Amino acid sequence: MRYSSSQIVFQEIPTEISLAYQITGCPLKCAGCHSSDLWSSFSGQELTLESLDKDLEKYREYISCVLFLGGEWDESGLEQLLNRIKSYDLKTALYTGLEIQQVSQPILNLLDYLKYGPYVANFGPLTSPTTNQKLINLKTNENLNYYFLHGGDHDSTRY
Repeated sequence: MRYSSSQIVFQEIPTEISLAYQITGCPLKCAGCHSSDLWSSFSGQELTLESLDKDLEKYREYISCVLFLGGEWDESGLEQLLNRIKSYDLKTALYTGLEIQQVSQPILNLLDYLKYGPYVANFGPLTSPTTNQKLINLKTNENLNYYFLHGGDHDSTRY
């Protein structure tokens, strides 16, 4: 599995500080994708268990979660990485353009958070009340979209 960049992010998984990897080689190619630079499977560098360990050792005291922006198309590679992350007692997350039913059960079992659904411009991103995408806590089944709307107020009557 290859990635183009990694960074510490604060917003993508609410209540978590995440080390996020932008995985390259996305076969979905959603219309309107803001990350079309991630479509090529030849770009970026290899994300190995060794390089992941190095990053986790470096950032372990600062992060609570590791987020993959894509990668579900390399199921065995992603499973290995998720298992390694779990051995560090960190939470795991995946952003995918697939529907939840299309994500394999072994991957779902290793995740704490999942943002799913293709980007559809007419519906907008997570910050839109009409979005088709959902960010859920897989351990509690809580829909976390409210964090992106109205300043994070949790009022389910608003959408």
